[in-house]
Amino acid sequence: MKKYIFLPHTADVKFQASGKTIEEAFENSALALKERMCNAKIKAKIEKKIEISGRDFENLLYNFLEEFLYLLDAEDFITSKIKSIKISKFKLKAIVVGDKASNYKFSNDVKAITYNEMFVKNTKNLPANFGATKSKKANDFVGEKNKYTTQVVLDV
Repeated sequence: MKKYIFLPHTADVKFQASGKTIEEAFENSALALKERMCNAKIKAKIEKKIEISGRDFENLLYNFLEEFLYLLDAEDFITSKIKSIKISKFKLKAIVVGDKASNYKFSNDVKAITYNEMFVKNTKNLPANFGATKSKKANDFVGEKNKYTTQVVLDV
């Protein structure tokens, strides 16, 4: 089962991430962001705690992903994996592990997370062709096995 896929977009980078839980969908969104920034295998040397809140799930996802850009720019930190994540009432607590970003080569400069085309959906009951485009068939990670899908456009 795919955790995320990249979709065609004219100028920026668009992806959808999926998970059995909302936490897993958010985690996979963060992994997609990390892959777009740096495709190298990141060592798990440093642990960070993240605590954020949002007005709704889209705002929470936006704030969560923005935190990774902040950690990169302000603290020279790139994520390897998410050790734990808990979402309750539009509040998110996570423990992430990673390494100094300066130890790695970056493939893309992600300037910002955008709200353009962003969504967080419970996709369990959506049709099988949800998310299909002319160049891609229906996403095989959307359906009965997964209940949540996010979509994000990154400004690159």
